[in-house]
Amino acid sequence: MTEQNDPRFATTLARGLSVLRAFRVTDDGLSNAEIAQRTGLPKSTVSRLTFTLGELGYLVQSPRDDRFRPGPTLVAVGHVAATSLSFLVPAHDLMQRLAEESGTLVVLAVRDGDKMVLIRTWRPTRVASIWLEVGQRIPLQPFSSWRAFIVAATPAEIERIAAEHLLDPDALDALLVDRPQALADMARQGFVSTPGGSGMSAAYNAVSVPFRSSNLAEPVVFTCGALPAEAPIKRMETDVGPRLAAAIRTLERLTGQASGLVRMEA
Repeated sequence: MTEQNDPRFATTLARGLSVLRAFRVTDDGLSNAEIAQRTGLPKSTVSRLTFTLGELGYLVQSPRDDRFRPGPTLVAVGHVAATSLSFLVPAHDLMQRLAEESGTLVVLAVRDGDKMVLIRTWRPTRVASIWLEVGQRIPLQPFSSWRAFIVAATPAEIERIAAEHLLDPDALDALLVDRPQALADMARQGFVSTPGGSGMSAAYNAVSVPFRSSNLAEPVVFTCGALPAEAPIKRMETDVGPRLAAAIRTLERLTGQASGLVRMEA
């Protein structure tokens, strides 16, 4: 039984949350029509949801252009959620140092349905051509972030994901077929990688390592990425990947967390 078919599932709440998830860091507000386009919900439904969310302070509507933006209640909730992730405090200096030393963008991604959403980024000060922002989503494809997540996921977690209403179940199947190779890569080198141009023609080279926090039900993923012209895949795999793996081992030691792979066969 999927969540949507479970009698305990609150469809209206789920739709309201999908409205909130439609916003991106780079947006200068969204209209009801734009929210409807991003969520797939009817515009009339979106209008009712944005009105309700506005009345509760989760959204605000500008009188200047009638566009909706995150409101103070949503900001407060986000702040509480962020501060509950205690590992972010020691991770900050580690990942900023890694970004500076490697010249790559370092990101932290968590699973959001059939996407990986970026919740933190650390940028090298000397490199300008970095393309990803907090809030951006990585599709369910054989990119390094998804490969690292699937490597660290337990059989029960994978079963739960497979039971969800995925837009592209074939993509999950492809990741599961790749899982033995990803496991071998993790065992051999401590990270997984994806060259630019692989899979769905990713524009960047990337290496990823999973991390497990006792505050979260699923693994999260730290990734270093760069354009191929700035960091060829060979350097990503011989220099950046080992640096990322070492940083995650340090983070695990500082936070008292077990390796992201410890529970994978639990």
